[in-house]
Amino acid sequence: MDEEEFARWMNQAKHTFRLIDVDMEAGGYDWACFKAQQACEFALKALLRALGREAFGHNILAFYREAIGICEEGEALEACVSYLDKLYIPPRYPDAFPEGFPAERFTRSDAERARECARRVIEWIESCAVRG
Repeated sequence: MDEEEFARWMNQAKHTFRLIDVDMEAGGYDWACFKAQQACEFALKALLRALGREAFGHNILAFYREAIGICEEGEALEACVSYLDKLYIPPRYPDAFPEGFPAERFTRSDAERARECARRVIEWIESCAVRG
C-alpha cells in the first residue's frame, strides 16, 4: 500500500468531514450533505488509489463495491453509500429539482444522516487500511 497516497486522500476526507459541522451550524444542510458525499468519496479513493487501483469519477457506490473485495465488509454500509451517492449533484445545483432550490430542500435530518454515513465509511476504510 502506498501510505503517502493513502494519507493524502484520507487527510482530505477528514478535513472535509470536519467542515460538515460548520455548515450544519450555519443551516447549510445542502452543503453539509454534499461534503458528506465528498468525504466518503475521498476515503474510498484513499484506499483504492493507495493500492494502485483506478478510482476516477464520482461513483462512490462502485468504489465501495470494489473496496468490499479488498476489505472485510464488516458492517453493511451499502445503504449509507447509496444514500451518499445521491448527494453529489442535488445539493449543488438550483435546477436539480423541478422547482425551488437546494437550500430549501435539504434538512438538518438529511445532513445528520449524511454525516453519520460518512463517519462510518471513513472509520471502515481506516480500519481496513490498518488490517491490510
